[in-house]
Amino acid sequence: MDDNDRIDALVQQWADQRPDIDRDTMALLARLTRAAALVDARTESVAADYGVNRGDGDVMFALRRAGEPYRLSPTSLARALLMTTGTMTGRLDRLEKRGWIVRVPSAHDRRSLDVELTAEGRRLVDEAVTKHAAGQAEAVAPLTSRDRADLDRVTRKLVAHLAQG
Repeated sequence: MDDNDRIDALVQQWADQRPDIDRDTMALLARLTRAAALVDARTESVAADYGVNRGDGDVMFALRRAGEPYRLSPTSLARALLMTTGTMTGRLDRLEKRGWIVRVPSAHDRRSLDVELTAEGRRLVDEAVTKHAAGQAEAVAPLTSRDRADLDRVTRKLVAHLAQG
């Protein structure tokens, strides 16, 4: 039984037990949740191919997106990735141990250090983001450009609504 069949079966069970509830919404959100989980699993798989977890990869991607010299303060990184500075410290320690980042004196504050991608870290990120982007393209391959535009439009609306609380 495939995922769509399982979702249909789950919704049918609710229909049998509680015909008064909105099963269409239940099915829609179950499919969105399952799609998100499948995309997340693919992303984790790409990270694992490079010997990191997704969180460590997110740090490296954030540094690469920052542009030359691929450097940010640990506080800026933590804020951008919505994590505590304690969690960030552990990630930075792991990445530094592998030679993918270095801590360098801050240009703005002599008392602090910034985090910078090494040349090897940048090479690795560029390779990984290419693979990641190809995987994303494959994930949405069955959708037409109109499907993608419609999905983008409605998910933007949904995210905006849900973010309001």
